[in-house]
Amino acid sequence: MLEATPLGDGWILRHEPDALPASVPGCVHTDLMAAGVIPDPFLGLGESEVAWVGRRDWTYERELTGASAREQTDLVFDGLDTVAEISLDGRLLGKVRNMHRAYRFDVTGLSGRLSVRFVSAYAEAEAVRGRLGERPAAYAEPYQYLRKMACSFGWDWGPTLVTAGIWRPVRLEHWSTARIARVRPLVTVDGGAGVVELAVDVERTRVEAPLALEATVGGVRARAEIDGAGGVVRLRVPDVRLWWPRGYGEQPLYDVDLRLLHGEDTLDVWRRRIGFRTVELDQRSDAHGTGFTLVVNGERLFARGVNWIPDDVFPSRITRERYRKRLEQAARAGVDLVRVWGGGIYESEDFYDACDELGLLVWQDFPFACAAYPEEQPLRGEVEAEARENVVRLMPHPSLVLWNGNNENLWGFRDWGWEPRLGGDSWGEGYYLGVLPRVVAELDPTRPYTAGSPWSGSWDRHPNDPAHGTHHSWEVWNREDYADYRLSVPRFVAEFGWQAPPAYATLRRALPGEELAPDSPGMLHHQKADDGNGKLERGLARHFAVPDGDFDRWHYLMQVNQARAVAAGIEHWRSHWPVCAGTVVWQLNDCWPVTSWAAIDGDGREKPLYHELKRLYADRLLTLQARDGGLVLAAVNQAAGDWTATVTLRRMSVEGEVLGQVAVEVTAGGRSGARVNVPRELTPTGPKEFLVADAGGDAGPGRLRALHFPVPDREVAYPVPRFDVALAPGGITVTARTLVRDLLLQADRLDPGARADRGLVTLLPGEEVTIGVRGWKTPDVESARSALYCVEPTR
Repeated sequence: MLEATPLGDGWILRHEPDALPASVPGCVHTDLMAAGVIPDPFLGLGESEVAWVGRRDWTYERELTGASAREQTDLVFDGLDTVAEISLDGRLLGKVRNMHRAYRFDVTGLSGRLSVRFVSAYAEAEAVRGRLGERPAAYAEPYQYLRKMACSFGWDWGPTLVTAGIWRPVRLEHWSTARIARVRPLVTVDGGAGVVELAVDVERTRVEAPLALEATVGGVRARAEIDGAGGVVRLRVPDVRLWWPRGYGEQPLYDVDLRLLHGEDTLDVWRRRIGFRTVELDQRSDAHGTGFTLVVNGERLFARGVNWIPDDVFPSRITRERYRKRLEQAARAGVDLVRVWGGGIYESEDFYDACDELGLLVWQDFPFACAAYPEEQPLRGEVEAEARENVVRLMPHPSLVLWNGNNENLWGFRDWGWEPRLGGDSWGEGYYLGVLPRVVAELDPTRPYTAGSPWSGSWDRHPNDPAHGTHHSWEVWNREDYADYRLSVPRFVAEFGWQAPPAYATLRRALPGEELAPDSPGMLHHQKADDGNGKLERGLARHFAVPDGDFDRWHYLMQVNQARAVAAGIEHWRSHWPVCAGTVVWQLNDCWPVTSWAAIDGDGREKPLYHELKRLYADRLLTLQARDGGLVLAAVNQAAGDWTATVTLRRMSVEGEVLGQVAVEVTAGGRSGARVNVPRELTPTGPKEFLVADAGGDAGPGRLRALHFPVPDREVAYPVPRFDVALAPGGITVTARTLVRDLLLQADRLDPGARADRGLVTLLPGEEVTIGVRGWKTPDVESARSALYCVEPTR
């Protein structure tokens, strides 16, 4: 049986003349922080103080004893970041240049001083650029010239912390006769049966040894002989239970046990969990353009998605528990699809395991983002090898439903001035329309591939044409009002979003001692978007009076505006299902404390946007939409059963008087929607009126509510808000005496560890809400009142 010896201990990090203890897996930055050599780059202006780290070469060392009774010993690295030479007692074992690959070296009978010398990623990237020529990109850093996590060079939400290190586990593997080198599992459904085909490659020390494969899945066992260096074992599992996305069914997983046998001896074992399901991507043309609809087990889906970036700029710090927590947060928000964005990494097995268990569909980008990538060597060979390795590695996961070639590079070529600057030089098209679809078709034909996001499917159309394929909606954030989301109905919105600062306690931790202001030094340093604060304030000014000198008010209103912006898009696009078949919010998470588009900030705290997603991505959504000169009540039903509801429409004054009321019956079939025209006499006009639509009875968790104000908040004649606050078991109760718009309890102001169970809530006069609070050590009414914010009349 193959034996593995972990090599996580005993490492030092050397940069002459210093030698420091090193953690493996880890990276140079985390080791230097642990030793007190550099400050935490997440705090204050620390990022700037450690910029030198990425410009230097670093060496990891430890003693290696490879003695074993087995015939062969391999040194296995699951991940090296990024360009390195590996040697043992001065003997070169190999050179590597790709963060996204694993590496194996034969060290049979060898021992001594193991050295992994990392060359600065800057030096390597600049050398490749010098050989291959300049390629345009969205950022000045040279990330497109090597196969490394692009966002470690900085992004419009991330710090520039260019890492190096042994970032995934390393071990010795001792084996005899043969070992399993690769397993390519094809999992399909045929009628009611699950079909598993395991294509197995083996590596041998004895060419003549007879070998066999034995696999067990769901109580079914099958055997096949090995012919030379490989074999295929097939199983048919009757009456399998299908794996479904969350909200559509359960997520049964089946254990696969594959054994490599020599006579009666087990030489090696490969174990994974799989799920049986079918997936298609419907891209047929219709009267509206070209669709982009995911179909799982024959069920057409409106994808309720979020974009995922690496959860830490130092990914070696992300534990299995942290992945699980973050993805559970996504699931609790109603998310059913997570897009792993192309400026990051292929995530660890822990990420995909959690998605399998939680029913979260995974859209996986290949790691290319916002740049023209050279297609010459040494990059071309690395790209194909990396794709082959990771496609096969991730194939067992039923949650993985889509491969995507790149992020925004096809769009960039057409719209960002790349084409004339390139002058015919390679830029990545050959990867996205050639290498990658060929690799996926050969290795993983059970899953669809799309060339990029956005991508209209053909150069005959603009790459970001909203009527065809995937669309990224960034004109709104960059230049327009978020109300303009309602001006178009893309077939699938793969990116859109709005910024807000992180939670108050996150800012306090990240900027210790700073007097907080939108333009204070630390706030500006932790705002990476081009003219980010300017866009925030211009976007706010369209709806609210921008506070002058009141940071707390500014902070609250920016949170409100983020939630309002995302709601404007999702409510509109969901109400147009099935023409629009999905929204993928930019973004779920952050990799450090920063003002960004995230719903969960860099300390893991949930912004008001997160809680708003719970409403927006619930199976049933009620929304009021302005269309064709009037108002429409739209009921969106993503549940399987029909939804029949009595909806009460009330035209109200801001003082709480009911000016008109009617009850309407709405029936929306399963996985569909219904629309009802709002009577003209109930349409509010001017700054003193608004419309309320309620379904599901009295205030409480079962009630759905939609609101429509005919003018921006800055023009609404809001009364001075008045409300009572009382302690309640596990939280507080707020009772409104006036209209209270977008009430928010910022629980982290009560205690950095406190969390509220809801975000923004609007109360009519006489209504009350109980807000649950966890982690509040000393509850008292006055503290609660001081942490409550709501919209106030414009002065």
